[in-house]
Amino acid sequence: MENQNEKPIAPKSNFFQSNTAKMIMVGALTLFLLIPLSLVQDLISERSQRKNEVLAEVTNSWGEDINFYGPILKVPYKEEIETTYIDGKTKQTSIQKTISTNYAYFFPETLQNKTKIEKVSDIKRSLYNPIVFKADMTFNGSFEKLNFEKLGIKKENIIWDKATIIIKTTNLKSIKSDLKINVNGSNYSMESKTDESDNVFGTLETSTFNITNVSKIDFNFNMKYNGSNSVQFVPIGKTNSTSLDANWNSPSFIGNFAPNDTTKAISKDAFHADWKILHINRAFAQQHIGIIPHLKSYAYGVKLIETVDQYQQNERASKYGFLVIGLTFLIFFLIQTISKIGIHIFQYTMIGLALIMFYTLLISITEHSSFTIAYIIAAISVIIMLILYSISVLKNKKFPLFIGAALTVLYSFIFVIIQLENYALLVGSIGLFLILGSVMYFSRKIDWGNN
Repeated sequence: MENQNEKPIAPKSNFFQSNTAKMIMVGALTLFLLIPLSLVQDLISERSQRKNEVLAEVTNSWGEDINFYGPILKVPYKEEIETTYIDGKTKQTSIQKTISTNYAYFFPETLQNKTKIEKVSDIKRSLYNPIVFKADMTFNGSFEKLNFEKLGIKKENIIWDKATIIIKTTNLKSIKSDLKINVNGSNYSMESKTDESDNVFGTLETSTFNITNVSKIDFNFNMKYNGSNSVQFVPIGKTNSTSLDANWNSPSFIGNFAPNDTTKAISKDAFHADWKILHINRAFAQQHIGIIPHLKSYAYGVKLIETVDQYQQNERASKYGFLVIGLTFLIFFLIQTISKIGIHIFQYTMIGLALIMFYTLLISITEHSSFTIAYIIAAISVIIMLILYSISVLKNKKFPLFIGAALTVLYSFIFVIIQLENYALLVGSIGLFLILGSVMYFSRKIDWGNN
């Protein structure tokens, strides 16, 4: 006789139909989608590298960074050299005297410079606009108190009528002005010279002139360049005054000396900066013998920059790809769990690929438009696609509209973070805290133990 009290055996639950298994599969799919996401990031890096190559080609032909170092007064003098010889057999010594020519170099007592930079905006190569400009520089100043005694040079050894003025500068090939300098009312042409001791700066030198009985040497000249990216000067004057104007709204002041805060002005279309540097502010002398020291490390100036270029913005956006995919999958999973609507892993895959397509759309549209416009178009396209797909999967309109609203907030949040610089970490941390709080709130009533 059968036992009437025996309870029927409950059917075994299928693990693969449980929420735990579904969470594992969605998590594994999220990690798998990092592969195409990394390929998108590689594409961004490749396009950025291509941009750098194109810009390097443009700046090489137009004109490169400008570094200016001069003018310097060069005065030859006779130097007696004594050489001692010892006879190998007799051990007797003899002294032979030879006369050679050496050079003394003097830096200016005062050096004033006014530079105007005009960005050239009509030069475009392929999809890119390089930062190239025309620079108009005016210099004037004077050499005074030439202290030959401090260098140990006797006046009778100085070759007074063979003095010259030299200028050291990079980017010789892009000088666009007639190279003449006015010295005490007389004009002297400048020519390029070879200087094997300096592989950074090119050398320009005037013809010779006479400085006999001259106590002060006044000079003025103008230089016009085609340049790119930056302009820098070496403060070789005992007193240096520099005034710089440019039609560019994002300068980066570089080098050892900052511009005067009281006169520095930056607007949306231009900027102005002034420097005043004294000889006590830098550690080198006003006169030298033999060779001109390498003083590039003392340079100061400005670099014209793009605050964040399009590829940097795309790269920053792609770094949030894992967050977007993970949160979107979490929203679908919570909807699936709450509403008991089944969503196949294949459908999750389609959703994930649609989210990755956002970044390919973003970079491709950005190259032909601005980052903001590209971001709006790409976000709207992906959100509409996912809303329509969700309607067919979830069989209603309430949840898809919620998904669309959530994605709109998420993409807006990421866009704000990308635009921020100083507060990006703070805003991002607060946003993630609020997102985590929302997930905890909506998932608080789910009974995970019975699934």
